[in-house]
Amino acid sequence: MTEVELIKKTKQFVKHKLADAEAGHDWFHIQRVYQLALYIAQKEGINDLLIIKLGALLHDIADAKFHDGNEDLAPQIAGQFLEKHLVNVSVINEVKLIIKHISFKTEAASYTSDHLKILQDADRLDAMGAIGIARAFNYGGFKNRALYNPEIPSKPQQSKAEYKASKAPTLNHFDEKLLLLKDQMHTKTAKRIAQERHDYMLNFVERFKQEWHLEIDEV
Repeated sequence: MTEVELIKKTKQFVKHKLADAEAGHDWFHIQRVYQLALYIAQKEGINDLLIIKLGALLHDIADAKFHDGNEDLAPQIAGQFLEKHLVNVSVINEVKLIIKHISFKTEAASYTSDHLKILQDADRLDAMGAIGIARAFNYGGFKNRALYNPEIPSKPQQSKAEYKASKAPTLNHFDEKLLLLKDQMHTKTAKRIAQERHDYMLNFVERFKQEWHLEIDEV
């Protein structure tokens, strides 16, 4: 099977698996991350793109937060799919490691690679800017969370367990994750894109709070 055929089959597989996914983690999220990852890889001079392509397409095939916190399911599903299509074992193993370690709150630093760094950058960029804002509030609505509650302070320094268990209002998510992403970018290309998206989110949060706390004099 050629690389073109493999990527085509992978796209079909992912589209089918994520047909009913929450809108912030659906096929369109995958497509955006895929495009961002290829753009970053090419700008950073990465020529071998197979692992980038497969990692981007399969990174959210079974997001743990939608599967009872099971972080082993996605690498397992991806591995089985790639084995079925006779992909080289070394490629399969690296894709599985990427899926296992791509998450924002992955604490173990037992694995790193240029491929992982590019895919982390691409995934995190899609959580920033206008789309990042839309995704945050879409997920908050999906989980029936409050938009904002001034009486519930943000907790930027959380453990992985605390982060996963949090039911805080959506606006807290900006201080707890989205506004931290800029400083977690690995590549020069992603850092440049992240700065603009970061500034956009800062302006949004400031405007949101201004409108929330607006006091209008009685007529």
